[in-house]
Amino acid sequence: MITLTEPASVKVKELITQEGQDGLMLRVAVRPGGCSGFSYEMFFDTETDAEDVVVDQLGVAVVVDPSSAQYLVGATLDYKDGLQGAGFAIDNPNAKNTCGCGSSFS
Repeated sequence: MITLTEPASVKVKELITQEGQDGLMLRVAVRPGGCSGFSYEMFFDTETDAEDVVVDQLGVAVVVDPSSAQYLVGATLDYKDGLQGAGFAIDNPNAKNTCGCGSSFS
């Protein structure tokens, strides 16, 4: 299951607050596609399926579907804000190759 860093959890909580909707969870998924074979998808969700894995990561409910979970074991979601830009990044030890855009892997 993916782990959130402290900066990532702070930013996700901030974004959830901005949404102004109760019960939002961060859904992280791996989908076929992208230039390297798979791509990451993150969005807020209010619903879960019975098979979904839901864990609390530093106060953020993180939801992962079973097929994505196998690709996210040991992965870390971080958030960086600096002179080179701001954004979320996933460090995934399961990824053999990544593309230049950083959102696709194999």
